[in-house]
Order: sequence, then structure tokens, then C-alpha cells
Amino acid sequence: MRSFPPNSSPLLSPLLLFFVVSAAIATMTDSVPSAAAAAAAQPASAAVHIVYTERPEGNEEPEAYHIRTLASVLGSEQAAKDAMLYSYKTAASGFSAKLTPEQVEQISRQPGVLQVVPSRTVQLHSGPGKLH
Repeated sequence: MRSFPPNSSPLLSPLLLFFVVSAAIATMTDSVPSAAAAAAAQPASAAVHIVYTERPEGNEEPEAYHIRTLASVLGSEQAAKDAMLYSYKTAASGFSAKLTPEQVEQISRQPGVLQVVPSRTVQLHSGPGKLH
């Protein structure tokens, strides 16, 4: 039979190992930024808006025009590219982007901007499931 030193037990080593490993894992997970933390870093009041614009003049591509318009408010072309969600080019000219109320106010005053409206999701009232 195995003997243990006085004041120790056979569970002490595995228990100590468990706490050391748990502490190491907790430390590693705290240092990795989560998606929730990244979302919390953005302004809480930012929401998706659709910005309707005039069509660009000349041969300028609509998306380039939309990025240039958004960059005039956000400060850089890269910030505009990051904030832009979609560029509308066919039926309407404009783009959707996540904007704060202050940014909405600023972009509304930009030349070529016709209207800025909050994006909203609508529910269809017809379709295959509604025909019965």
C-alpha cells in the first residue's frame, strides 16, 4: 500500500492540477476579444440606415460615389468601406450603412444626398404559406 506524507491526501495533487489548469484557461479566454465585446465597442445608438443619393455624374461608378459620400462624414475611405453594408445601383441610387444619429444628421446635409431613412424589416402578407 502506498503511503502519503503527513498532512496530505491522495486527492491533493489532482485537485491542485485542476485549479491550475482552470486558472490558465480562464486567463486565456479573458484575453481573447469576443464578438459581444467588439459589438459593445461600437456606439450603442448606431443603427442601419438607407441613404438615397443622386446618381453619380459622368463615368464615376456608383459604389465609388457612395463611398466618397460616406467618407466625407466618417473621415476616411476605409471607415466608409467598413461601415457600408450595401450599395444600391439599379432601381435606386444609394447605400445602407450603420450610422449614429449625429452621422445621419451630417450626411443628410451632404451634396447629392436626397434622403436618409432608418432601415426596417417588413413581413410579407402573401406567399405560398398565406394562400390557404
